[in-house]
Amino acid sequence: MSRRLADVARKVGVSEATVSRVLNGKPGVSASTRDAVLTALDVLGYERPTKLRGERARLVGLMMPELQNPIFPALAEVIGGGLAQNGFTPVLCIQTAGGVSESDYVELLLHQQVSGVIFTGGAYTQADANHEHYDRLRELKLPTVLVSAPVDGLGFSTVSCDDAASMEQAFGHLLQLGHERIGILLGPGDHVPSQRKHAAALAMAERHGVDLPDERVVHSLYSLESGQTAAAKLLATGVTGIVCASDPMALGAVRAVRRAGLRVPEDVSVIGYDDSALMNCTDPPLTTVRQPIESMGKMIIELLMRQMSSDGVTGDEVFFAPELVVRASTAPAPR
Repeated sequence: MSRRLADVARKVGVSEATVSRVLNGKPGVSASTRDAVLTALDVLGYERPTKLRGERARLVGLMMPELQNPIFPALAEVIGGGLAQNGFTPVLCIQTAGGVSESDYVELLLHQQVSGVIFTGGAYTQADANHEHYDRLRELKLPTVLVSAPVDGLGFSTVSCDDAASMEQAFGHLLQLGHERIGILLGPGDHVPSQRKHAAALAMAERHGVDLPDERVVHSLYSLESGQTAAAKLLATGVTGIVCASDPMALGAVRAVRRAGLRVPEDVSVIGYDDSALMNCTDPPLTTVRQPIESMGKMIIELLMRQMSSDGVTGDEVFFAPELVVRASTAPAPR
């Protein structure tokens, strides 16, 4: 007990006597100091006294599928800043292969009495994944916001970049450059954003009278290495343009083109997705579809705060328009 008092007092910058008054529900402590002590308990991993456990901490779980893709640290920066401005502290939960599962993270966050959860990617985007832990969040009416298109029926507020519009812009750019043998490199087959992109590509191909056979649609993980392997399959079909579902995938595609003895963009044009950090510094600078991260981050915070004030969850999906950023990785189709 004495160690807990000392740790929390040191964390908050108050006396152990003040911490003791908060834990025992005694008067004479300001609301801001009381909140700071309870938050410190959660951050340090100490259990709250039973009589205080019903109150939610000023913590928000921030679930990230990874940090290797630069788009996720960028999102974390925007979301973390927005939470801090509203008096909340993000609890970063990073999913790694063989690590803590998403459902286990949810249990840990609920144990910490978080005030809400933000998911920036995860099981909710995949039709074949386990979704039972989302039922728990919905039953508790815990404010929750999803980033990126979810499977049907979850009922949470969602912030998405328009996947169909992003594919239309990228595919249309290659068509305008005279490409007819276009390949698309997507995420897993049960991934909802990838399904939306696939449907949009098929519609574009039909509308413009070009073929998009199954062999020119490859599914992959969202990494440079997986993108390189998948792009090699597309190159074997004779494509002259590749639309990728992420910037790391696109960088893998560039590597695959060069390993095949070809050039980007003279022989094969490559388009990424996200416009994550440093894509204008690659060789060649990457043509990509930009997600408006700043605007999306502000909407994520707004939806979360709105739920906190109304004591419930909503099922709205807010779409943001993407923007094609043309750089040197695309060029007219080779003759």
